[in-house]
Amino acid sequence: MKNHFHAIFPNENYLDLRPYQYGWEACAPLHSFGPFIRNHFLFHYIISGCGTLYSHAVNGEIHEYRLMENQGFLICPGQINLYTADEEQPWKYVWLEFDGMRAKEFLLKAGLEQDHPVYEPRSIEQGNRLRDHMLYFAEHTEKSSLHLVGHLSLFLDELIEYSADRQEADEKKGHDYYIHEAVVYIQQNYQRELTIDEVADFCKLNRNYFSRRFKELIGSTPQEFLIRQRLTSAAELLRLTDQPIKNIADQCGYPNQLHFSQAFKKYYGLSPREWRNQNS
Repeated sequence: MKNHFHAIFPNENYLDLRPYQYGWEACAPLHSFGPFIRNHFLFHYIISGCGTLYSHAVNGEIHEYRLMENQGFLICPGQINLYTADEEQPWKYVWLEFDGMRAKEFLLKAGLEQDHPVYEPRSIEQGNRLRDHMLYFAEHTEKSSLHLVGHLSLFLDELIEYSADRQEADEKKGHDYYIHEAVVYIQQNYQRELTIDEVADFCKLNRNYFSRRFKELIGSTPQEFLIRQRLTSAAELLRLTDQPIKNIADQCGYPNQLHFSQAFKKYYGLSPREWRNQNS
């Protein structure tokens, strides 16, 4: 009998919201994952059992959370994390990895962020509905990309609606046209030499204001977003193709393979070749 399920979302260009991977797992006693750094938001909901999350706060402190059935926890992009199943009652959870321009905004509305990673539903019944929405992804992998993106929106709507820590976020941050245009421009041009000055000029914004507004909305600087776009695209190519590493480096905006390998190892903790061997 299977004790886990894992699926990868097709590589489509959805900007506001996009699922990346999803699945569920019934963990063995003391099974742990990490320390690891994710490139996207990763939300777990505990179906049964319990375990412990070790989460790095923004200031670098490590916080320990003892979690159990009908609770959830969030891992943010770039955050070091480790989580371990209980020895006596190991947890079973469903998980969903996603991202997008509005992902952070919606998570904040649900009261979730790096320094507040634990999710509490208002009731067990509402928690069960949220769980079922997450399991839907694993049970309907044959659905179209557009269908699954739509279901991600429904999941986030319920995440907010059912949260015991629901917040009112600043709506205008989700409608910043210029930053939306900047994200599109970076995603369409990261394969070549690209500077942040060029992106700011394209948006007709002052460089300092542009960088500040970009970080407020996206959660990272334009340069960090560009590097992340290049390296996550490279990781997908390493996992899904047999192309030489030099070709992948060229396709992802790194004409110098040595610079690419250095940047990749700094971001993932492994060389491109080592990462491919572990993930292909």
